[in-house]
Amino acid sequence: MLKSMTGYGRAEGSDHGYRILVEIKAVNHRYAEVMVRMPRDYLMFEDGIKKAILERVSRGRLDCYITIEKTEQQGRTVTLDEELAVKIKTAADALAQRLGMPERLGIADLLRQPDVMAVTQEETDPEQLGSLLLQLAAQATDDLIQMRQTEGARLADDVKERINKLRGVTERVSARSPLVVAEYRERLEKRLRDALEGQTFVVDEARLLTEVAVLADRASIVEELVRLNSHCAQFDEMLIALEPIGRKLDFLVQEMNREVNTIGSKANDLQIAQHVVEMKTLLEQVREQIQNVE
Repeated sequence: MLKSMTGYGRAEGSDHGYRILVEIKAVNHRYAEVMVRMPRDYLMFEDGIKKAILERVSRGRLDCYITIEKTEQQGRTVTLDEELAVKIKTAADALAQRLGMPERLGIADLLRQPDVMAVTQEETDPEQLGSLLLQLAAQATDDLIQMRQTEGARLADDVKERINKLRGVTERVSARSPLVVAEYRERLEKRLRDALEGQTFVVDEARLLTEVAVLADRASIVEELVRLNSHCAQFDEMLIALEPIGRKLDFLVQEMNREVNTIGSKANDLQIAQHVVEMKTLLEQVREQIQNVE
């Protein structure tokens, strides 16, 4: 099944008072490359997230964006250093008595002293969210793959149509090819008659047949046409393969281009040359499309 390399996937979940959103954007790339952008406190899970993605995707550049937000107010803890508070109170009372001052240190004043009372916010251990992070990365990748398959089906229909058109042009070239030799013989005889006009002219049939045979061998494109048709059939088979075939298709199109170029250089015929231009155009269109295939 053909898959595009471009696409988008997302997955969202909540746990331990946090909301996690995983988004993956994929574009064309020669190899598989994953970039993860996430809060620094959770970088310990980066390798696991990359592995979860690469187990499902074999080609393309994938940018993974992870957002982690609090959805619930976390509990607070109040810590009181009673020993320190007693020492401060004792010291304050002693100082007031020595200076003859009536003021006494109140409880509110005492609690405001540094380090006597501390209020801390309870934080969730990042390890508690690790399992959910990996699960959401896998779900987002599966969502991405679904979009890739949808786009891949459209690409498959498009390249099938172009390959079928290529077959039609190849058939016209095959029908035209035998006529090239016959027309060459007629042109050769006409040139001989024109050159020897007014003179007794006897065609050396053996020599003429030899010349025509040389041309027929030099201009024969039968093998190229056979290979081109074989490549077209192989192309159809690849389109329904289950494994990633982008690179194989790219190589196959190169081979098809090579056969078409050989046909153009050997045929030495205007009509075939025009067909060759059309074949090259179709193959270039196919090549552009399969650049986006995984």
